[in-house]
Amino acid sequence: MIRFNLSQNINIGTEISEGAFDSALTLLLTRVRLRARRRIAWLRKLWSEEGESGGKLTITHAEIDAYLDDLDSPDAEAAWFASDESVRQWNREIVKIEAIMASDQNSRLAQLQKLFGLSEKEVDLFQTCLAVLLDPSLCRVYAYLHDHAGRGYATEELAARLFGYGRISLWSPESPLCRWGLIREKEVGPSEPPKLACDSLIRDWLQDHDYLDELLVGVAKVYPPLTPLKNWLFDENVAFVARMINSETPNPVRLCIEGIAGSGRRTLAAEISKKIGLSALTIDTDAIDDRNWQQVFIRAQRQAYLNHCALAWYGENALRRVWPQVVPFFPLQFVICEAGQMPLSITGIVEGRIEMPIPSLRERHELWERFMPVTKIWPTTDFIKLVEQHRVTIGEIVAIAQRDVQSVKEATALVREAARYRLGDLAQWLECPFSMDDLVVMDSLREALEDLAFEARERVAFWERPEAMRLFPQGQGLLSLFSGPPGTGKTMAAQVIAADLGLDLFRIDLSAVVSKYVGETSQNLERILSRAAQMDIVLLFDEADALFGKRTEIKDAHDRFANTDTGYLLQAIENYRGVALLATNKKGNIDSAFIRRIRYVLEFPKPDAKQREEIWRKIVGELTGTDRLNTLAGDLKTLASDLELTGAQIKYAVLAALFVAKRDSEPLAMKHLLRGLDRELMKEGRPLSGRDRERLLK
Repeated sequence: MIRFNLSQNINIGTEISEGAFDSALTLLLTRVRLRARRRIAWLRKLWSEEGESGGKLTITHAEIDAYLDDLDSPDAEAAWFASDESVRQWNREIVKIEAIMASDQNSRLAQLQKLFGLSEKEVDLFQTCLAVLLDPSLCRVYAYLHDHAGRGYATEELAARLFGYGRISLWSPESPLCRWGLIREKEVGPSEPPKLACDSLIRDWLQDHDYLDELLVGVAKVYPPLTPLKNWLFDENVAFVARMINSETPNPVRLCIEGIAGSGRRTLAAEISKKIGLSALTIDTDAIDDRNWQQVFIRAQRQAYLNHCALAWYGENALRRVWPQVVPFFPLQFVICEAGQMPLSITGIVEGRIEMPIPSLRERHELWERFMPVTKIWPTTDFIKLVEQHRVTIGEIVAIAQRDVQSVKEATALVREAARYRLGDLAQWLECPFSMDDLVVMDSLREALEDLAFEARERVAFWERPEAMRLFPQGQGLLSLFSGPPGTGKTMAAQVIAADLGLDLFRIDLSAVVSKYVGETSQNLERILSRAAQMDIVLLFDEADALFGKRTEIKDAHDRFANTDTGYLLQAIENYRGVALLATNKKGNIDSAFIRRIRYVLEFPKPDAKQREEIWRKIVGELTGTDRLNTLAGDLKTLASDLELTGAQIKYAVLAALFVAKRDSEPLAMKHLLRGLDRELMKEGRPLSGRDRERLLK
């Protein structure tokens, strides 16, 4: 594990004087050149003894004899270096330069060796590869040392002979040089030694150029720190990170910051990083192909060490991808996720969680005024309604401010539009064109719906009162059950409530929630509720009995798990703090204990004759006009008194009748209404009889 003492507020490279980078690299080049000179002197001695001047164009007898007699052995070379007067001056210069380099603790070159834990052999191999990248003219020198014009590059053999290691291997796939990608190996041809090349990004970094790795371009960027909000648990998390990283047995820390988009998750990561002397590099995992994941992950860790930046991973893939344990993790990393989500666990890392709080009523008011000064001239009542009814995030307010919004109506529309995409394919957005006047229900039901709408409107401010939160730590949500036969107005009532509140209505798609696999249904519901909890919407669970049904008698393991799922669903919806409406035509199938804990349980019976007549008149009058309505008044009264229908049946019967009349090129008449009715009743297998038709046409 690389020790990374944050208490010292390390900032790699900033403690050394100007020109220190160049000095370290100049010494490196001088060192490599001196060792190359010494090696060349030895080779020239051998070549002269063979009767050759070097650079052989053909294979000679003397050359073969020299190979077979191993004249260029490491021991013979070392003995000559120690005894020959002509190379002693080079030896002294090499010792002097290497002593200076060994004492260097501050340059980026020295930091690189410590950061990645390079051994002495690996340092020498690395410097051999780096030198030719710093000074391309050394390509000719390396080709000369290889005695091969086509090998103007670094090889493992070349480095071993330059630095006196003989014929031993200097690296392997386990070497930090390989694992961190500091040096890359490339095959150049059959029977040819592999080419070893230093990564150009490493060269640039050593020259004080902090570029982004080519594999991270387009997927990563440095995130600017901003001032955190007052209710963010900032100091506590900074202290936790510092304590973990600077302990006697330090472990890297991974903090999962959960919240909705725009809640400031990446801003908090950047602020925590800044507090301990780091920048924050955010990485979009969804922009990384699965095939490149490991390589990009390693490059990101390397970038973090080089540029002293914490890593903040975000995107759906941040949760499902395994972190390859090929290299040591950088000491501080973040995973940006939604509430209730968790990345795959890994060993050797300390996990922490931060839940982004929703801005309070007062904070939202201040944020709107800070980022949009125009709010100060908006009508007070409308502005307060916007603040109370929509728990927007700081990111959403900033985004709206950037669009130069001038009116509260426009701001409200943008807030609602932004929220519609948060649930994705888990729910269906429903238009809400109806008002309370459109509902035809008994007076007691209408009054209950008005009470429900009033409580939904006033609840935001009420639940921010400390005494209310203390007395009701659970049950702060507003949960209602609408029960009754199909077509009696349950969905329409939900639309009326949402429209009255000025909120969007989302109908939960049961096909996306209910699963035959144990545990998946509860997980899907958790995803919905965790997202919706931080939105200002009304949830409609149609066919609620399919989700919140009674527990069954336990006969096998499947029943036991099914009951566990049901219990979880009931608890999850009870703990939901938003507005949720449950609609069912099978109230008896819902757990009775659960029903007792619902705030509003409203029955939607089939309409009586008076209500049916009102429904007929409303629909026909709006679609055909007052004159046609007056003409059909008697017929509509007859239909209302003689046929027991639901509001939905009446609505669709009129719709069918209108198209029949249009086809006949006639005004809407009783005969058309009967044809529409017949079509609706056939769905239930009870079409109008000939006698009923004759009676109604009289």
